[in-house]
Amino acid sequence: MTVLPPADPAGHADDCGLPRQAAICLIRTLWKWTGDHRMLDLVWYGVLIGIGATVAMDIWALVLSRFPGESLPNWAPVGRWFGHLPRGRVFHADIAASDPLGGELAIGWIGHYAVGILYGVVFLLFMGQGWLAHPTFLPAWIWAIITVAAGWFLLQPGLGMGWAASRTANPTKVRVMNLVAHSWFAVGLYGTALLLR
Repeated sequence: MTVLPPADPAGHADDCGLPRQAAICLIRTLWKWTGDHRMLDLVWYGVLIGIGATVAMDIWALVLSRFPGESLPNWAPVGRWFGHLPRGRVFHADIAASDPLGGELAIGWIGHYAVGILYGVVFLLFMGQGWLAHPTFLPAWIWAIITVAAGWFLLQPGLGMGWAASRTANPTKVRVMNLVAHSWFAVGLYGTALLLR
């Protein structure tokens, strides 16, 4: 049984103005969308498949790092990028030259999984209960490839790597590896959904 926090005694249950009440407001809003709470179920399952998909991507990165010339992703620069967002800095000429922040590696890992969870939730809200009941790989793969755009046109230029890694030593290799990694994300979406059936 899901227990929601009690409504405001003054009758302001829909007052979502306070930041600390944002999560409660989101849950109450989702609760109102449907009487049988299917929307909230989709969100929770989306969280789970997003985590599973991100784990699959990380397992691929671990396997890939065993090959010559490959290494594990370093999430510290991504953490620095996330850390600068509240300061209004989205694009950096070179993230390594930007002011360092405490806990960058942890912030990077948290951001990596938060984005994976967000992708899982959005995907499942779009696909609905039907896909969750009978998962198929193709929609998961199409969605995973679409999400590459966020890396190519937001994160990579934000880190100073240029649009779609255009300022790196080997942009084509980076782009191909992004597509492969996101294909593994799709495997994780699909595989986790199968496990949850």
